[in-house]
Amino acid sequence: MKQRRFAGLALGLAAVVGLGLTGCSAGGGDAAPGAEGGDGDYTIVIVPKDATNPWFVRMEDGVKSYAADSGHKVYQKGPAETDATMQVQVIQDLIAQGVDAIGVVPVDPGALETVLKQALDAGIVVVTHEGASQQNTMYDIEAFNNTDYGAFIMDNLAEAMGEEGVYTTMVGHVTNASHNEWADGAVARAAEEYPNMTLLEAEPRVESQDDGEVAYQSAKELLKKYPEIRGIVGTSSFDAPGVARAIEELGLTGKVFVSGTGMPAANKSILQKGLVQTLTLWDPADAGYALAALATKILDGETIANGLDLGVKGYEDMQFAKGSDKVLEGNGWVVINKDNVDEFGF
Repeated sequence: MKQRRFAGLALGLAAVVGLGLTGCSAGGGDAAPGAEGGDGDYTIVIVPKDATNPWFVRMEDGVKSYAADSGHKVYQKGPAETDATMQVQVIQDLIAQGVDAIGVVPVDPGALETVLKQALDAGIVVVTHEGASQQNTMYDIEAFNNTDYGAFIMDNLAEAMGEEGVYTTMVGHVTNASHNEWADGAVARAAEEYPNMTLLEAEPRVESQDDGEVAYQSAKELLKKYPEIRGIVGTSSFDAPGVARAIEELGLTGKVFVSGTGMPAANKSILQKGLVQTLTLWDPADAGYALAALATKILDGETIANGLDLGVKGYEDMQFAKGSDKVLEGNGWVVINKDNVDEFGF
């Protein structure tokens, strides 16, 4: 592992982060903070929410691919379950090891602020994915605009529901920034475009804990308690399968609908049965690859600006989110249905 080349800049970097100026403006042009040009020998570690979750197992494929393409020491290391405290411990261990860069998919952005500041103060490059609200990060990359993605999920649900009826939203955790942004985007789209759809006032947001069994049990309880529900917006990759299981068990196929994020192979059955009409996602492998590529560009001292190409489809023309000098958005979402579910290879 090379010597820490950012160490002497730690105090200045921390000050910049504190001022919220770690990125360049949307106009671009400034070099990444602390960048001096690197020696090409980097250790970059991607820290997912949960190392065992199929979503992040797929992400690791992209991380390994980037390691092979770049020649750097790049690997993934995450907690054994989706737990913010456990994720903090993983990051603390990496700080102690003196890695060059850490890319994080935060369980709870607020819970990570202190440890990520420690990483920055130690001269470690910090980047995030699905962490648009994270303060102690140099840049956050999103596969797309989160509000637009939520609206797209709602469009799919509205089509299945015939654009009318009561619906509610489900998130992995109420602390998860991206899940709540998607759910908010879905609710906003319904309010703007679907006047005959109504958000369940009593329970407008349900938590699945990123667990298919919890999603199933919660959906079953909801549908029994509120028989007027005709649709559920899912955000976690576990939500739609869990809700679909409840719909089928309660004999509500064709009467209640769910749409949201999901992996193709894992959801082939529910798509073919018609329990779910469509699912949306971005390839986690591409996100893992892009996150490592961004860290390398910062370490190399490259300019981070609009039009940034991270070398993978959907991330080849990254743009700063409106009003942000830190959040970069791509165009990486796809739609899965019963006709194309076998085309993705994962």
